[in-house]
Amino acid sequence: MASPDGSATRVSDLDLPAFDYTDAELHGPRFHATMRELRARGWLAQTPLGFVVLEREAAAFFLRSRSAEFPGMKIAELFGIADGPLYEEMRRNILHINGADHARLRGLVNPSFTPRAAERWRPAMRGFMSELLDAALARPDGVGTVDFVSAVAKPYPSLVIATVLGAPLADAPRLHEWSNWVQRQFDAPTLIAERPRIERHVVELYDYLDALLATRRDDPGDDLISQLIAARAQDGDRLSDVELVNLVLDVLIGGIDTTQSQLAHTLRLLAEHPQQWALLREDPERAPAVVEEALRYEPITPFTARILVEEVTYRDVVFPRDTVLLICAHTANRDGERDGDAFDVTAAREAGRPLTFGAGIHYCLGANLARAELQEGLRLIAERVASIALDGEPAYEGVQGVYGLRALPLRLTAAG
Repeated sequence: MASPDGSATRVSDLDLPAFDYTDAELHGPRFHATMRELRARGWLAQTPLGFVVLEREAAAFFLRSRSAEFPGMKIAELFGIADGPLYEEMRRNILHINGADHARLRGLVNPSFTPRAAERWRPAMRGFMSELLDAALARPDGVGTVDFVSAVAKPYPSLVIATVLGAPLADAPRLHEWSNWVQRQFDAPTLIAERPRIERHVVELYDYLDALLATRRDDPGDDLISQLIAARAQDGDRLSDVELVNLVLDVLIGGIDTTQSQLAHTLRLLAEHPQQWALLREDPERAPAVVEEALRYEPITPFTARILVEEVTYRDVVFPRDTVLLICAHTANRDGERDGDAFDVTAAREAGRPLTFGAGIHYCLGANLARAELQEGLRLIAERVASIALDGEPAYEGVQGVYGLRALPLRLTAAG
């Protein structure tokens, strides 16, 4: 991609295919076909706001680059968000904190988000999934025709997050509502149309978390908030009150819609691939492999935004400062894989872990907790449910922000 004289070429001078990821009809099979065709044309595409990075190696480069940051504050600037609770929440979100400040925060909180830390919540996860399946399979004949999203996928992570935070289980529906709306700050059309409502939910959530943190200070428990209050670095450094409440808020808004959507898509994929379901049903211990394949094949964050804070030259292409990039996990996860566009829970994937949770310093803080939730949920479903089948068409949401399902009608038959 160098110019005729051998110098680097500006990305704006390249002849790239156009791609509109805001298209409301871009989901399901059409989304897969569109991305497959786009990737076949190269590793870059152009959008109205910037460029899409389609290849795994390039995606990992920009996700790990210290020259690329999450563009949340640029979004705030573009939409005139310069003060108020939403501005403060965006400014303090760990996604928007970089450099030494980010390293300090991660150093204090990482011990609470290790794989070992996630292990202790697995019994609670199984308990919640068991209760939800009891309700879904409550008919005398053991057959349940349900919307899996509203019956299982939606309440499950809300109950888990409430338990992890030490919040009353009765508050789980409210936590879901707040998470769902505050998360929409990353969806530009919703931010434009519903900013007052998002702002109101931010205020309500801050008030709730302030009270919850005060309770945990007076009465520490065996929960994440109590751990974060007690967290100290070797030099005695600890989280401030402002840092505490914003980290808990980040865990909340990042840990509900995402897990809900990934679980729903995983059940959809298993219903659409009966042979894959049969393998999991035969051996529920395959659940971790099924989770990894679902994360690879249908990432619920198909695009992760970055903005360059300085000029970057990559592969003889110059990307100027302030260039906006969409890192496409959907196509990157397929690169380097034999039959990468096939959903196959038995395949020995060679390219490494999927980029669904990101890479680099902003790798998802709650990835281990999310994996544990998905694994325990799937394992119990495989133990309790003999067969699953679609009972209608899935209702897809858009691929902007969190790519979820509004509804997933399934017919479930109880085991035994």
